[in-house]
Amino acid sequence: STSPVPASGGPGTVAGTGDVLRFTVRDSGDPAYDGTYELRCHPARGGHPAPLRACGALDRAEAEGKEPFRAVPSGAMCTMVDGGPATARVTGFWHGRAVDAEFSRHNGCEIDRWQALVPALPRVR
Repeated sequence: STSPVPASGGPGTVAGTGDVLRFTVRDSGDPAYDGTYELRCHPARGGHPAPLRACGALDRAEAEGKEPFRAVPSGAMCTMVDGGPATARVTGFWHGRAVDAEFSRHNGCEIDRWQALVPALPRVR
């Protein structure tokens, strides 16, 4: 038996039973994505612009072992390419684990990390 995960959010949130994420996206160039909204998965719903596809992208990344919310390790060798000003912060709970992740597009590693979560994060051109 596992210990319950503390609930995040308001009424209706049950400890350990939901994948509930809050996204804050800035400067993506896509007005449907810029802003703050909630995504709930299993079943997919919430204010995210594409909840079903977003949950699918997160599930795929997790299944492929990409640990979608892990930061780029310090000291990683990354190409020095700027993918634009877009940023995102994701907080909440995913698969029973607390999430507090920041995303940018400031080098090749960060861009790859971002791309692995499209369309949970917006496709940036």
